[in-house]
Amino acid sequence: MDFPSFSLDTSLLEETKKPDPEVIYDVLILGGGPAAMSAAVYAARKMMNIAILTKDFGGQVRETSEIENWLGFQSINAKDLADSFEEHVKSFDIAVSLGHGVKEVKKEKDIFNVMTDANMYKSRAIILATGKRHLPLNVPGEKEFKGKGVAYCATCDAPLFKNKKVVVAGGGNSAFTTARDLLKVEAEVTLVNSLKGWQADEALQQRVKKIEKANLLDYHEIVRIEGKDTIAAVVVRDLEKDKEEKLDANGIFVEIGFLPNNESVKDLVELNEHGEVVVDCLCRTSIEGLFGAGDVTAVPHKQIVIAAGEGAKAALSAYNYLISKSLI
Repeated sequence: MDFPSFSLDTSLLEETKKPDPEVIYDVLILGGGPAAMSAAVYAARKMMNIAILTKDFGGQVRETSEIENWLGFQSINAKDLADSFEEHVKSFDIAVSLGHGVKEVKKEKDIFNVMTDANMYKSRAIILATGKRHLPLNVPGEKEFKGKGVAYCATCDAPLFKNKKVVVAGGGNSAFTTARDLLKVEAEVTLVNSLKGWQADEALQQRVKKIEKANLLDYHEIVRIEGKDTIAAVVVRDLEKDKEEKLDANGIFVEIGFLPNNESVKDLVELNEHGEVVVDCLCRTSIEGLFGAGDVTAVPHKQIVIAAGEGAKAALSAYNYLISKSLI
């Protein structure tokens, strides 16, 4: 079974102007998901001098297939929605550093220094909207078979598993959405939930459960992933009976949760016990001038519409902060 490699689409990088390391921006927006793009639109409308620093555009939206809870659409293709966000941002004259991750954020007096893989940029305010990344299983075989059957993005990789046997680790909405995507390509899917009781929305559960090729193992944990060149089996343990079972499998999709991308500010701002950035109702962090929005923050209910709203709020709060400090 061949697993192709994926590379960054640099078309946007070629079309947009680059941030200038010599300029002190009003606001630097860190991230490229719904919160960051919403913040960019609102900041641009306030005529602030801004730049976006991100590895890519779209965030987790591009890792799913359909969105069924975006206001105004009963269902919309996730890629189309992400593309529309990106097109909206590109309609403004905004500098973008694409393909370079943010390594560290520091503050000296009233100026923030943001170090990326390529340059250092300066601004008077920051909007942190770096989102989250997939939580790994941390079991034997996961690292060894990453890209060889271990996957984290059904939108990217589901077509590779047509008519194959696949395990999906998780019991929430992400896991059931991934299962649904795999079932669409005629894969035989086994959902493995380490908790007792499925956490996904009931409507989503029913869509998966009614399909004959869907198998559900509740209160089971994944012990290890086995194979030679690619995955051959996934070993699970029945937590109630304390008994192991080997499942024949060509692949496994990991959907057990997310970790906040807080590395650039973890030594700067207050974090909660989950590593999420603590913000108040105005998106202010513990550091004056640094605002947070979206899934990287402690705001509950990680939804696209909430992230977009928080991004807009963060931009308006940043604008008010700069005005109050006579910085613009």
